[in-house]
Amino acid sequence: MNQGLSFYIVRDDLLHPFVNGNKARKLDGLLPLIEDHGVTDVVTCGGCQSAHAAAVAVSCAERGLKSHLLLRGEQPQILTGYNLISTIYGNITYVPRTFYAHREEMLQTHASMVAGHTGSVVYCSDIIDSSLASQTFECSKFVQRDAPRGTENHSRKVAIVNEGAKDAVALLGMFRLVDYLSQDHLLGKKRAFNFVVDSGTGTTAVGLGLAAMYLGLPWKITAVMLADTMDTYRQQERRLIAEFKRQFRFLLDSHKLNGANDGIVHWVDRCHPRKFGNVLEGEIEACQQVAQETGIPLDPVYTLAAWEMATRITCAHEDDSNVVILHTGGTLGMFGLAQRYKSYFGMLNTAIKS
Repeated sequence: MNQGLSFYIVRDDLLHPFVNGNKARKLDGLLPLIEDHGVTDVVTCGGCQSAHAAAVAVSCAERGLKSHLLLRGEQPQILTGYNLISTIYGNITYVPRTFYAHREEMLQTHASMVAGHTGSVVYCSDIIDSSLASQTFECSKFVQRDAPRGTENHSRKVAIVNEGAKDAVALLGMFRLVDYLSQDHLLGKKRAFNFVVDSGTGTTAVGLGLAAMYLGLPWKITAVMLADTMDTYRQQERRLIAEFKRQFRFLLDSHKLNGANDGIVHWVDRCHPRKFGNVLEGEIEACQQVAQETGIPLDPVYTLAAWEMATRITCAHEDDSNVVILHTGGTLGMFGLAQRYKSYFGMLNTAIKS
C-alpha cells in the first residue's frame, strides 16, 4: 500500500473456513426457511469452481441436509479449491455447457429425479410465499431459530436454489450484517462511509444499500461490476428491490424504503476491465504483495477489484466519507485459477524462490 493510504476492511472472509463471507450472508435467511418447511434435499448449480456451490454443500451438510450440485463443464483432472470442497460435502454432477445454458429446465429436471415418485419439488419463492401466508418469519433482529428437520412420512422434499442465490431472501443476511456493523462500538450510525464491494450478481451490494437506507445510515455503496453491463446490474437492482418489498413488507416499515426505486447502489466499472473470470498479467503478483504487506488474502477475479477501487477512491479524496471494503472471500478460488493460468503461477513461484 502507498505510504499514508488507509481504509477500513470488514473481514467477512473469516466467517467460516469454507463458506465465504457473502455466500454465508446470502444463505443466512434462506436455510432456516428451508429447514422450517421440511426440506430434505437442496439442488443448485454453478461453475466448476463455484464458491456458491461449495457454500451450499457445506452449509447443508452442517444442518443435516443433502445437497446436489450441478457444475458447468467437465470434471478437472485434479480437484482443488471450491471444486474439491463441493465434492467432499455434496453430490456432484458435471453438466455439459449446452445443457447448462438452460438453467431453469436443468434444475427442475434434476430436482424431480432426486425427489422420485413419492417426493416433491419446491422453489425458494414458493417457500417464501408460503411463509408470507402464515407470517412465520422472526419479526425482530432477523434472528435464526431452530426448526424441525425432515417430514413425517420421510419422503424427499427437494428445494431448488438459483445459481448464486440471487433472490430477495438473500438480502436478509445483509440486513443482519449492516445492523451489526452500525452498532456504536463499531461503525456507528452517524459517520459517513463509502462501502466498496466486488459484484458478481450484485445481490450483496443491493442488500447493503437497502439495509443502510432502512436503518437511515449515511452510507454509500460502491459496487464494482465484474460480470455484466451497467444496464443489467441496474435491472437486477430494480428486480431485487421490488421482490424484497413484496415478500417482506410485513417485516418492515415500507416508508423507510420509499427512495429505493431511485437507485441505492453506485455501480462502477472495475479499474482494469476484461471478460469475467479472466486474469491479467501482474494481478497474481498484486495479490501476493497485498498479502505480504497486510496479511489479507485477495483473489484477482473478485476481491482485488474492490481493493483497487478502494485505493483509487481513497487517493482521489472525492469526499469526506471513510472508505470500507467488504471482503467477500473467494480466496479458495486461487487454487482453481492456478489450474487455468499455470504460467502466471509459475512466474510467482520463480519470484518466491529468488
